Amino acid sequence: MTDNMIPNTPQDDAARLMQAAGDALTDGMVERLAITASNAMEVVDRLNDEDTKDAILSALDNLAELHRIGAMGTLFDTVALLHAARSASTDNIVERLFTFIEHMLNTVGNENLASLVDDARVALDEAVEETANRPVSGGVLATLSMLGKPECQRALQFMLCFSDKLQSRQKK
Repeated sequence: MTDNMIPNTPQDDAARLMQAAGDALTDGMVERLAITASNAMEVVDRLNDEDTKDAILSALDNLAELHRIGAMGTLFDTVALLHAARSASTDNIVERLFTFIEHMLNTVGNENLASLVDDARVALDEAVEETANRPVSGGVLATLSMLGKPECQRALQFMLCFSDKLQSRQKK
C-alpha cells in the first residue's frame, strides 16, 4: 500500500464530516441551532419538574382513553365549535343575546306566571289525589252517565275551546 491508499478510520471520517459541516454553517444557521438547542433544553428541564411531568403524563393518559373510546373526533369537533362561536361573537351578537336573556327572564320571572304555574301544580296534585280515591265503575253506561253531568260537559267544552284557541294562535 502507498501513502495515498491508507484506509480511512471511522474517526477520520467523522472528523472530516464535522469539518465539512462546520465549513458549511453560516453564522445565522449557528445562531438558529443554538436557539433550538436552548429551547429543547428548557423543555427537557421543565419535564423534570414533578408537577409538569405528572400533568403531561395525565394528559397523555386522558388522550389515550379518548382515542380508545373514539371520542377524539368529538373533542376536536367541540373545540372547533367553540372556536367558531367565539370568532363569530361580535359585540352586536353578544348584546342581542343578553337582550334576549333579559326578555326571557322578565317574561318567565313575573308574578302572574309564577302564580299560574303554582296554581296549576296544586290543582294537578289535588286532582290526582281526588281521582285516585274515587271508586271506578266501568262500562259504556257509566261513561254516558258521567258525560251527562254538567261539570264533565264544562270540562269538555273548556278543552275544546282551549285547543281551538291554541290552534288559531299557532296559525298567526
